[in-house]
Amino acid sequence: MNNALLAGKVVVVSGVGPGLGRSICLEAAAAGARVVLAARTESRLKEVAAEIEAAGGETLCAPTDITDDAAVANLVQRTLDTFGRIDALVNNAFAVPSMKPLARTDFQQIRDSLDLTVLGGLRMTQAFTGPLAETEGAVVMINSAVLRHSEPRYGSYKVAKSALLAMSQTLATELGEKGIRVNSVAPGYIWSDQLKWYFGEVAEKYGITVDQVYEQTAARSDLKRLPEPDEIARAVVFLASSWSSAITGQTLDVNCGEYHA
Repeated sequence: MNNALLAGKVVVVSGVGPGLGRSICLEAAAAGARVVLAARTESRLKEVAAEIEAAGGETLCAPTDITDDAAVANLVQRTLDTFGRIDALVNNAFAVPSMKPLARTDFQQIRDSLDLTVLGGLRMTQAFTGPLAETEGAVVMINSAVLRHSEPRYGSYKVAKSALLAMSQTLATELGEKGIRVNSVAPGYIWSDQLKWYFGEVAEKYGITVDQVYEQTAARSDLKRLPEPDEIARAVVFLASSWSSAITGQTLDVNCGEYHA
């Protein structure tokens, strides 16, 4: 562990998947944190935990449905029983957007997205408020660059993420007197396996190469490239750490300059 930014801290990460969730867990562990991994799929948690433990880190795998009150309460208790404290909560739960115009988006799909993204994040934050107040800890919400545009087919996704942002800002105000900071990270494109697959589909559809799809997409950013998952995760680590002790209610865009907030 050559980076002590989170030394001695306990970080809980919800929505642990093979992309950004994995990177957040690995980067938090590399920064010295003991990491609690929460998601519905236990096998995925164990895979990421094994990577952390192989590098000498400490983990707790806790299969959790964040839309369930009892499951979330159990997550808090298991974390306290295992590590005795909680310093940061990262709400990374993700619902695949419908990618249809709002005029044709099924209402139930929007309800499900709000239930997971917004109410799930609120349920987690409510449940962890007590332990986080004891450590004057931090909450980091994973948002999206969809906040910065109104491109077609992203309507339902923007509805959920905009509601998440509004909730995060209000929580920052409400929890500030307890010493708890609440911030958001808003990635744009993330050069992960999922995006590589998607660019492959686009390339096949238009008869071009994946490299050409990448170049056309990256051309819209100042740095002419797309951020890697680890780069997003390091922004999360910063906001979870004491280095951001005077920052709350803010949104950190990590998009290589594609959008300027």
